[in-house]
Amino acid sequence: MTMPARSSQPDPSLPPTPTPEEMARKQAQERQTRLIVAVAIVVAVVLVAAVIVAVWALLQPGVQTDRIRDVFIIVVAFETLVVGVALIVLLVQLASLINLLQNEVRPILEDTSETVKTLRGTTAFLSESVVDPVIKLNGYLASLQRVLELMGIKRK
Repeated sequence: MTMPARSSQPDPSLPPTPTPEEMARKQAQERQTRLIVAVAIVVAVVLVAAVIVAVWALLQPGVQTDRIRDVFIIVVAFETLVVGVALIVLLVQLASLINLLQNEVRPILEDTSETVKTLRGTTAFLSESVVDPVIKLNGYLASLQRVLELMGIKRK
């Protein structure tokens, strides 16, 4: 029993092996993502701690309603600031999406449209040059066969 020869071609079903540059870029992106998540967690913990300290301070005896009102005004102002930052991030992401659609998706659609037009032309050419003559030839041969059958030269 002989062993099949190994092909030097890579297996097309397997994903291509990433280059060292791609691996380094992916690791850098993962580190950056972890850093962003860590910063977000720290900010959230600080905010929760600040709210807890504020509530504790408000529950102390002798607290006046003016102080409570002032704290809530500050909290609402901070919340407005957070919403504003979130809107800015949303606008940046939207601009990135629009850029992606204009610079990457639109050229792909244009190339696909051009390919479809070329394919239509190719099919029309093949239809006129190959398919129509073959159909006509088959029709002539079928009529010749029927004539020969009627003359008794050829049997069914």
